Amino acid sequence: MDEKGLDISRRHREPITDTQLLLTITICIFVCMYVAAILIWGGGFKKPQMLFDILNDNAYLVIISCGLTIVMITGSIDISVAGVTALVAMTGVMILNGSMPFFSVLQASLGLADSSRIVFAALMALLIGLLFGLVQGYLIAYLEIQPFIITLAGMFFARGMITILSVDPQKAPQALLDILQKRIEINWLGSPNKNGVIIPARMEVGVVIAILIVILVFCMLRKMRIGRSFYAVGGNRQSALMLGLNVRKTRFMAHLFCGILSGIAGFVFMMHTGAGNATNATAGEMNAIASSIIGGTLLTGGVGNVIGTFFGVLTLSTIKAIVTTSGLRDPWWQSITTGAMLCLFILLQSVILMRRHRNKH
Repeated sequence: MDEKGLDISRRHREPITDTQLLLTITICIFVCMYVAAILIWGGGFKKPQMLFDILNDNAYLVIISCGLTIVMITGSIDISVAGVTALVAMTGVMILNGSMPFFSVLQASLGLADSSRIVFAALMALLIGLLFGLVQGYLIAYLEIQPFIITLAGMFFARGMITILSVDPQKAPQALLDILQKRIEINWLGSPNKNGVIIPARMEVGVVIAILIVILVFCMLRKMRIGRSFYAVGGNRQSALMLGLNVRKTRFMAHLFCGILSGIAGFVFMMHTGAGNATNATAGEMNAIASSIIGGTLLTGGVGNVIGTFFGVLTLSTIKAIVTTSGLRDPWWQSITTGAMLCLFILLQSVILMRRHRNKH
């Protein structure tokens, strides 16, 4: 057998990694759950628009979950992501409706059209996310303060800033909302209404942004040196140091990326709702952590995949849709089922990995 044949044979014998195994489990569970929903409940689940509605409502959650996955792979945590998202959404809406004097004066002095406010809002979203990522990343990585404490303070700060900016809910002008909330129509996935007219499936631009971010983060984690460094630091910091990796810089970069993604998520959230409110993205950080764990990311670090996180968001959202369709519309039923599913996934992951590692030895 030639060298090429030996190489192919060796690769076929290589065992599946923990990350790949957990990803496979997550995808299989989501597919089985959605198929069961179609067969048992039918109705809206039979229409492609149901899946697109889940994506439209949770595009921002996909983005912040990607940020949290990066951080959790390094063995850290960030619970400020939803607060940053809400702050960005409020700031963006106030820029769009002219409540921010600086941007209104800048627009008038440059003679720009009202649509230019969208650009200002996008830049401010990136700036806010960048600042949170820089400050929290520095305090965690270089001053070695506990991530939970720092990001908890970041969450309180972001939520407090929302109230300082505006006590009352804000709404973006309809003319700008028409631009932001323009949907992509997919005719070949349409479904007939009561009159037999085919209604095309509609997907928001925010979903496209979320999917692009999933692809980019996946490529970064798998193909780039910084991505491999995240896994190395999360797996074993001492070993990473011995390999010559800059552990502090790696942890700093993880929180920096998470902050930037939280800013982008805030802009996507604003695109979807068109409103700013102190209650925006409530419990978003808990849903993001749950989605990452369901997707196969371990809290201990070193294991995780953003594709699994994406399916984790879909799984979590599908559970909530099933609960609502079943007639259990009270919010605590969603919390109970989410908690039960999260415990099930953690138990399943623990048992599988325990047996897997035992068989290796």
